[in-house]
Amino acid sequence: MNKKFWLFTLLFLVAGTLAQAQQPKKVPRIGYLTASTPVAQLPEALREGLRQLGYIEGQNIAIEFLYAEEKPDRLPILAAELVRLKVDVIVTGGPTSTRAAKEATVTIPIVMTQDGDPVGNGFVASLARPGGNITGLSSLSPELSGKRLELLKEIVPKANRVAMLGTSTAPGNAQGLKETELAAKAFGVQLQYLDVLDPKDIEIAFREAGRGRADAVLSLGGPIVLAQRTKVTALAVKNRLPAIYNRPEFVDAGGLVSYSASFTDMTRRAATYVDKILKGAKPADLPVEQPTKFEFIVNLKAAKKIDLTIPPNVLARADKVIK
Repeated sequence: MNKKFWLFTLLFLVAGTLAQAQQPKKVPRIGYLTASTPVAQLPEALREGLRQLGYIEGQNIAIEFLYAEEKPDRLPILAAELVRLKVDVIVTGGPTSTRAAKEATVTIPIVMTQDGDPVGNGFVASLARPGGNITGLSSLSPELSGKRLELLKEIVPKANRVAMLGTSTAPGNAQGLKETELAAKAFGVQLQYLDVLDPKDIEIAFREAGRGRADAVLSLGGPIVLAQRTKVTALAVKNRLPAIYNRPEFVDAGGLVSYSASFTDMTRRAATYVDKILKGAKPADLPVEQPTKFEFIVNLKAAKKIDLTIPPNVLARADKVIK
């Protein structure tokens, strides 16, 4: 009887162990939300960052990529979809998508990949102590505006009047304007701010730049300017105005030059936040990081269209040259 009891107990324990072993392990699911159209290098950068940490999509992690296709009004719907899917982490591709995710959930951790002013936007309490359910990387976009003006002056030394395209209601715009004004004083440049609150304002802005006898254009950016980048770059070429932009997408659309933090690198680095959160860390305790890599891109095709020669010393510093 005693032997039968122990045999039964042993069989029960073995069966339980086998049953546990056969139960599939929960695969963490993360969501990637962005207002833009699919850009291959950014999703791949996230995958690469995760692979370096041992995560293989389709094996031990699942990723839902949702794109608003340049239609910001779709973001709340897409954010709500990620909440419905009960993803473990939401990775966002810009401040507008971060805001949509923030409004959709206060419990699911959110990792920003690029935000020029996360404190000013109300996403985090401070860079060192984010608080809440949001952390990630800041692109420092406003602080780079002064550097863009410096590069523009190197490319076009005689540029004394510079028209600035921006959207006054866009996050970080005011700080970017302030940084540019400080740089303008140092370089003796007169600035002409042109507010773009609607797509139709773009053509008006370039007409005003002409009336103001602008020698060049500097883009502060904003969702409208970014969405209309093909039109913006085409008008800059049509008006024979050298222009520097705040994102590489403008150069891809035919723009002259861009200078920005490396969005590809920041998206890759976002994987470290995902890893820490999946292992139990809270976003509130993970400091927001700043960019460590920057990209200066030159489009020689655009330069040729406006008969502009990029100085060799400037060209030598470019991270990428489109010929």
